[in-house]
Amino acid sequence: MRHTLPFAMPGQTVGLFGGSFDPPHKGHVHVSREALKRYGLDRVWWLVSPGNPLKARGPAALDRRLQAARALVHHPSVEVTDIEAHLGTRYTAQTIERLQTLYPGVRFVWLMGADNLAQFHRWQRWEWIMRSVPVGVLARPGERISARTSVAAQRFRDAKMPASAAQLLGRSDAPAWCFLNVPMLDVSSSDIRARGEWG
Repeated sequence: MRHTLPFAMPGQTVGLFGGSFDPPHKGHVHVSREALKRYGLDRVWWLVSPGNPLKARGPAALDRRLQAARALVHHPSVEVTDIEAHLGTRYTAQTIERLQTLYPGVRFVWLMGADNLAQFHRWQRWEWIMRSVPVGVLARPGERISARTSVAAQRFRDAKMPASAAQLLGRSDAPAWCFLNVPMLDVSSSDIRARGEWG
């Protein structure tokens, strides 16, 4: 099992950036770089998912999405993986649980956009996720309202770290989450699909 998984040493802090990446684009790369720098992470792993349980329609074939993602990522600290396919996990909580067992001593941080925070309470075992790993939320300027009023933000408001302390997120004990406004590139997977550029 381990030979198919990425390498991380005990003591390292790894950001987990999950999604369908259908298709991957330069905005994903930009967010990964920002997370590395601003949350003080050693690595970011893209978890290219076999499928999203919250979406009715499945994404493009996993191999195609992986190949496109690997062609796009040229950063030594960002690694494209198909961890969930190897582990056979379908939900984020399952994936985190398995990774914590497989990588003792590695500190994981879950990374997501503000749009995901807004509907995070629909995820399976979302409260367990918040209590098990620090969470880094990256948002376009102006997306604060939906994130601030979300169920997850309200439930864990006492665990929110100020943006000025973002560098400490990976070394903090869960529950801990930090919301950062990040200048975003004006590109999205759904727009690319709508233009017919990802058949």
